[in-house]
Amino acid sequence: MTRAAFFVLTALADQPRHGYGILREVEELSDGEVRLRVGTLYGVLDRLTADGLIVLDREEVRQGRLRRYYRLTDEGVTALDAEAERMAAGAGAAKRRIAEGRRAGAPGRPAPEGPAGLEPPTPPGLAGGYA
Repeated sequence: MTRAAFFVLTALADQPRHGYGILREVEELSDGEVRLRVGTLYGVLDRLTADGLIVLDREEVRQGRLRRYYRLTDEGVTALDAEAERMAAGAGAAKRRIAEGRRAGAPGRPAPEGPAGLEPPTPPGLAGGYA
């Protein structure tokens, strides 16, 4: 599932929304990290509809413009829940690995290989090496 699809489904998890409402909700839910263009949004909506994850809930005219409201299907709720679980498991695995790495040595640096306390030799051209 793409990040855009995940956030669109999440935006529809609590109530039906129209296109512009989905755009605003996705931006808010992602803390501004996901900003969908209108064409991208409708491509995602078409795919999610074809996959049976959302359906057209209703249409209404506001200020002379047609608004289509979409809602999740039961399959959409199941898919969103499964993706949220998958992401949470992945985040948990990453957190565990980070913690293991910190216990083994400095953050962002692999634990030295070989006998304890010995650093691997510095490659040529780096500090302490030769040019």
